[in-house]
Amino acid sequence: MEESKRLNRRHFLGTAGTLTAGALLANPAGSVAAQAKSKTKLALVGTGIRGTSFWGKTIVKNYANETEFVGLCDINPGRLQFALDYIGVKCPVFTDFEEMVRQTKPDIIIVTTMDSTHHEFIIKAMEMGCDVITEKPMTTDEVKCQSILDAERKTGRKVIVGFNYRYGHQFSKLKELLVKKKVGKITSVDFHWYLNTYHGASYFRRWHGERDKGGTLLLHKATHHFDLLNWFIDSDPMEVTAYGELEHYGSNNSFRGANCRSCAYTDKCRFYWDIMKNKRLVDLYVNNEKYDGYIRDNCLWRDEIDIYDKMAVQIKYANNVQVSYSLTTYSPYEGWRIAFNGMDGRIDSWEGIPWRAEERVSQAQLHAQEMNQSAKENDSAYDEIMVQKNWEDYQLVKVPRIRGGHGGGDVRLQDRIFKDPNMLDPYKHSAGSRDGAMSVLIGIAARKSIEEQRPVSITELTDIPVSATRG
Repeated sequence: MEESKRLNRRHFLGTAGTLTAGALLANPAGSVAAQAKSKTKLALVGTGIRGTSFWGKTIVKNYANETEFVGLCDINPGRLQFALDYIGVKCPVFTDFEEMVRQTKPDIIIVTTMDSTHHEFIIKAMEMGCDVITEKPMTTDEVKCQSILDAERKTGRKVIVGFNYRYGHQFSKLKELLVKKKVGKITSVDFHWYLNTYHGASYFRRWHGERDKGGTLLLHKATHHFDLLNWFIDSDPMEVTAYGELEHYGSNNSFRGANCRSCAYTDKCRFYWDIMKNKRLVDLYVNNEKYDGYIRDNCLWRDEIDIYDKMAVQIKYANNVQVSYSLTTYSPYEGWRIAFNGMDGRIDSWEGIPWRAEERVSQAQLHAQEMNQSAKENDSAYDEIMVQKNWEDYQLVKVPRIRGGHGGGDVRLQDRIFKDPNMLDPYKHSAGSRDGAMSVLIGIAARKSIEEQRPVSITELTDIPVSATRG
């Protein structure tokens, strides 16, 4: 086996672990980013598509005056070289995480590795004196979650979780209406998310389709949605009951291939996807398979897939709000619906429901628009929120539509982190480790509920106390 293929996570993480007293004196993420005369030194671990784009190229483009990259780290040396060119930096690269931290002395580590390894780099970064920005989900099980919380308390460092959905214009407006109690005290919430046959299927092609890597979509995808619920309801989840099945993807098909490129069934598989038409994915993944064996266009029907493709979750909150949530991964359209039932009325909102859309775009384009950081507000198009009090006619609240960058949330999240961490935050958009923990704990509890066929209490999982009102 080639030397490069023998790189493993232990080597990647490194072996040194002694924390120096001086490391504890570094400024936390907020105060570091706020210094006017010095740039925040960033290091990125994990150079996949999310790391190189949103947490790489976008930061270089928009925050060059506030930040500088001092190091990139990945187990795959080919992706590292691509990342240098794509992000547009000239910093050193590493396959050993601790070596990178020791040599480059970053202020903040950005963690965008495989979900199941987030905890390793979060904890080691804090032990070595760095603050952390981590992609969601913060981690994938309760033991890892507790370890992160323990390390944060011990080191005094800070963890920021990249919950960009909170900052989206439509979700921000919903939060404002809830804070203002437009329909009185909220008693229950219905929240349903639909992934289409383009976007939903993509998770099952990648490592996300295997639960030991992504924790199931109850963690990797739904952590976004559970965080929104926690933020909207302003209370902690208390108990979770869930159902889930794998009945569409994986071994549920009569034929399968090694991957799309080498498949003999391309003429009959409606999910056939040609990665070779996407130069960026070829340069990032296909050309670097030789280093770690990661295949980006795996077969959707491979037997190794062991996550759920339909999920239904019931959540009871400490303030007695009840939530009905579902996630579907093979819908004909991409979108969501949410409804808040209050003592004095109801709030409804949605996105991507075809018969309500003023214009139609392909489902592939919808996902591309959501990820596009440069998409602008459309003055002639609006997203809708319906507010109706009991015994009154409904009121339509129009929210200017921004499809790019997760509804405009991406740039607002990064502005807060890198430009003005001390900006006023009346609706509590900023998310720390407790927010990250509470969102993943719902997903972990839901997974455990499905596996053990019982309700699961949040207090079973970590030592975080459950509160009826969030601080």
